[in-house]
Amino acid sequence: MPYVNIKITKEGVTTQQKKDLIEGATQLLVDILGKDPATTVVVIEEVDTDNWGIGGESITMRRSHVK
Repeated sequence: MPYVNIKITKEGVTTQQKKDLIEGATQLLVDILGKDPATTVVVIEEVDTDNWGIGGESITMRRSHVK
């Protein structure tokens, strides 16, 4: 039973986009590894940009510098 955990920043991802991610990740495991889609689990975790850091600062802070 494959388990896929997709972590993305919480920034307005639509229900349709999540559906597409789940379907796409499942199909990738079917196509590449021959896995059974009926037993493939895909979890999408949305992380607030204050809780996701790169290079010692949060995504929120990094994006505030870009303006």
